[in-house]
Amino acid sequence: MGRSPGIGSRVIGVRVELALEQRLRLLTEVTGRSQSFFLKQMIESGIEAMEKRWLPDHVMVQVREGGLSVQQPGATPDLFGDLLCDQ
Repeated sequence: MGRSPGIGSRVIGVRVELALEQRLRLLTEVTGRSQSFFLKQMIESGIEAMEKRWLPDHVMVQVREGGLSVQQPGATPDLFGDLLCDQ
């Protein structure tokens, strides 16, 4: 039985190469864990490195201090934003 997503959890769709998808599937089959579990682990363990590489120093300071304001849902365009608005 799968776990329910936590409060505030969001779904993110990602396209990956076939070889990566097969490796992820192998992890799930051997361990009995879900793909979502492994993807979440990878994101959580790698987000800081991505922030350090891609965000300007002044933004990183705000991230560390917790002073970065969170945008409201819908404020940032996303992949499916236009599709949802048209329906």
